[in-house]
Amino acid sequence: MRAVERRATRARGSAAGPLASLPPSFYRRPAETVARDLLGRYLVREVEGDVLVLRLVEVEAYLGAPDRASHAWGGRRTPRNASLYLPGGHAYVYFIYGMHWCLNAVTGAADVGSAVLLRAGEPLAGEERMRRHRGWPPSSPPPRPGDVAGGPGKLCQALAVDRACDGVRLDRGPLRLTAGEPVAPDRVATGARIGVAYAGEAAAWPLRFAVAGNPHVSRPRPAFSC
Repeated sequence: MRAVERRATRARGSAAGPLASLPPSFYRRPAETVARDLLGRYLVREVEGDVLVLRLVEVEAYLGAPDRASHAWGGRRTPRNASLYLPGGHAYVYFIYGMHWCLNAVTGAADVGSAVLLRAGEPLAGEERMRRHRGWPPSSPPPRPGDVAGGPGKLCQALAVDRACDGVRLDRGPLRLTAGEPVAPDRVATGARIGVAYAGEAAAWPLRFAVAGNPHVSRPRPAFSC
């Protein structure tokens, strides 16, 4: 863990290695392509001198105007979703159910409105601080896999992500996505997205992607497929 933290601190401007930031061009592709490719990448957050690192193990793609489950369905624009229309490579952060923040990576060109929801991560560095952010007392037993960042609300709470992160670039600064350890295509599980039953036929689209067998994936876990 400490080694990962040291490398993360040194790698802010690095051109290579697992802690090198993903370039804006990485995101300027269809959301479903970016979503699959984000599995295994590192989500790095710097908070008050601490470096927190999650390995992404679960994501969902949202396709913009044609996707009824998307905040950009039908080209809808509001002050809340303004960052969703930035060029790919920016963060889109929104509040849901009156209690949770959700972090997305915007994809495609400007004004497309597509994005990838970051649903779950496996702690690699800074887990003790993540647990504090999640409200665990120091004397509590170690969490089970998935308890720290196994869901979009948990992930944001663990990393202290809120509306202040909305619209930031993800290739630099205290919140960024890095090269990490990409997952082989035959280790990707797919399934329908969660919580979008209202979206008609789009609710069944197989746009949820996860690292097959990883215990940090949120439940229900998608079926394995090659």
